[in-house]
Amino acid sequence: MRTTLAAALAAAFAASTTQTIVIAALPAFAGQFGVPGTVVPWALTAFMLASAVATPIAGRLGDLFGYRRIALACLGSFTAGLLLCALADSFPLLLAGRVLTGVAGGLFPLAFGLVRRAVPADRLPGAVALLSAIFGIGGAAGMLAAGPLLTFGTSWLFWPLLALALVAFALVLSLPADVSAGGGQVDSAGAALLGGALTALLLGISQAKSWGTGPSLGLFALAVVLFAGFAAVEARTRQPLVDLRLLGSRGMAVTNLTTVVVAAAMFGVVTLIPPLVPQHRIAVALLPMVVLMLAAVPVAARLGGRRAVRAGAALGIVSSAALVFAHDELWQICVAGLFLGAGHGLAFAAFGPLVVDAVDAGRTGMATGVNTIARTAGGAVGAQVAAVLVAEGSYATAFVTFAVVGAGALALTFALPSAKLTAGAR
Repeated sequence: MRTTLAAALAAAFAASTTQTIVIAALPAFAGQFGVPGTVVPWALTAFMLASAVATPIAGRLGDLFGYRRIALACLGSFTAGLLLCALADSFPLLLAGRVLTGVAGGLFPLAFGLVRRAVPADRLPGAVALLSAIFGIGGAAGMLAAGPLLTFGTSWLFWPLLALALVAFALVLSLPADVSAGGGQVDSAGAALLGGALTALLLGISQAKSWGTGPSLGLFALAVVLFAGFAAVEARTRQPLVDLRLLGSRGMAVTNLTTVVVAAAMFGVVTLIPPLVPQHRIAVALLPMVVLMLAAVPVAARLGGRRAVRAGAALGIVSSAALVFAHDELWQICVAGLFLGAGHGLAFAAFGPLVVDAVDAGRTGMATGVNTIARTAGGAVGAQVAAVLVAEGSYATAFVTFAVVGAGALALTFALPSAKLTAGAR
């Protein structure tokens, strides 16, 4: 049990850290490889797109053929990608490495499947809550670690993560072989349509500022068409990639919608913090937030699904409101970060139990994969909205906006289902 939990946490932490660790390094990449500022954000976008496509596919493949087997494949791609990023001597090679590392997004639903299979029932709530929260903890840790590592050069962003990936690979390899997976037919048409739809959607979000309104609207329209095609295919497939009937149930629909809105509110605020402080102080500004994220995880398990998400959304509103009036001094950002970190930890630690509890064990990968996409999409929307608001107005306007978005998330929490998996749920 301990080895399984360690393997799942190591893999999920490495993947989430890898996504954000390049944010602070984008100017350094632009200078190193001689690419313009409008192109260098692809170092982040490439990972996000690969992750969005890989997550639901890996989750479903894990349900069909075994979580350990598919996790090893994802970790193999992840390790190769990190090595390529560390050794890249051109921007195209760096992007190729980021695509390979993005496949690690599939580790999140696989990790939930591994944990659900191995952890005893009385310890499952806490384990699922910690694994659910690691998405945000790793993301914040990536931004926190980037500054110190960049003093040694951009390649040092990837060497520590490569070591962690190898540890995770060894841990997963040591787990018992998959024996309970029933196999089945891979829904290749559904995978292609969903991958195309997610790519169009996230490209439209992430590149809206640089590409303009026309291309972005075209991508959003394409995403709608592809999602409609995906829904039509899934309705006729005996073994669909995503069971739309299950996800269309009230409980799953509200949970995923709440995840999108909470992620938009909180990731939007998180992305506004680094530009407010000098680069050498970013780690100091983010440290209180990361510490409170970790501290909130056991509290979320005790509170239960709905109450934990509700408390998290409320604390997110408090942090945004505080930053409206006070964001010029480092100590002000640190204090607001305490509220933001506690809210982030409570909310995202609770989504995992809500989702896992809503499905049988054979659909854990599928359901948690979709919820992971909801987080990714919500976070991408929040980050893009933050960039647009700061460019057109002020930080105060941006923080007011995310306080309002947080209020919408808080309202949605009253429609969330209770989580039987978490003993404290009501």
